Amino acid sequence: MKLFTLFFALVISTNLTFSQQEKTTKIKVTIDNVLNDSGVVLFSLHTKDTFMKGNGIQSAKSKIEEGKVSITFKNVIPGEYAILVLHDENQNNRMDFEDNGMPLESYGISNNPRSYGPPEYHTAKFKVTDQPIEMNIRF
Repeated sequence: MKLFTLFFALVISTNLTFSQQEKTTKIKVTIDNVLNDSGVVLFSLHTKDTFMKGNGIQSAKSKIEEGKVSITFKNVIPGEYAILVLHDENQNNRMDFEDNGMPLESYGISNNPRSYGPPEYHTAKFKVTDQPIEMNIRF
């Protein structure tokens, strides 16, 4: 009887734990205006706390084929995020700059805002619910 009670308690607690887990979703990102097929495209998913401060909460890398790339961030918890994308032509895993500070490699951010300075979180942020998202980012 003790074994049955213990088993029953384990089953109930496991079901309660799984039912309390937050639903996750996917974010599919496509870029169809890559200037050439050299190098790779680096993607990073950021929160406000990680934006422009290093690694995001998820990262991905994609080979370029005929000027197009596509990746999917999986298991994204609902919340507010921004995406940074870089065409890393020389595959050194960082953005390269001219002497005057202008970027040498193409980049883009979610929402495709037009800006004349560094990317800003408030223009790139978007809401994630438990529904899948598909977005196109331009360089």
